[in-house]
Amino acid sequence: MSIVRRNSDVFVPATVDSFLDRFFNDSFAQNKNSFSPRVDIAETDKAFELHLAVPGFDKKDFNIDLDKGKLTISGERKFENEKKEKNYYSIQTEYGKFSRSFQLPDNVKAKGISASYENGILGVTIPKDEAKKIASKIEVK
Repeated sequence: MSIVRRNSDVFVPATVDSFLDRFFNDSFAQNKNSFSPRVDIAETDKAFELHLAVPGFDKKDFNIDLDKGKLTISGERKFENEKKEKNYYSIQTEYGKFSRSFQLPDNVKAKGISASYENGILGVTIPKDEAKKIASKIEVK
């Protein structure tokens, strides 16, 4: 007797996690020529920091816009298969367009936002405005 995998149908997920991943990643008409890079978000006393994993890009491939408190980072990486001596069997590197948006809090200095790209990581630093503190202590009377 041999063991046969029951969930061989591509439409029946093996686990709840794979079902949810498939629902959220495939269901919303995601274009095959787009992707969503992984983002780490950190906060220090003086700034917010975003780190996007986008290897293989050039600095000129990024667009960073701020409009009404919404920071949008977008870019495009094109797949150029010019070398005829290579036969690709699997390509796991993400190619195409991406766009990620972040709603910024009111206590940031919009004119102080800076970005750098090094070793495949796009870093965006958003300084805080010390004059505009969001948190305040409310005393109970």
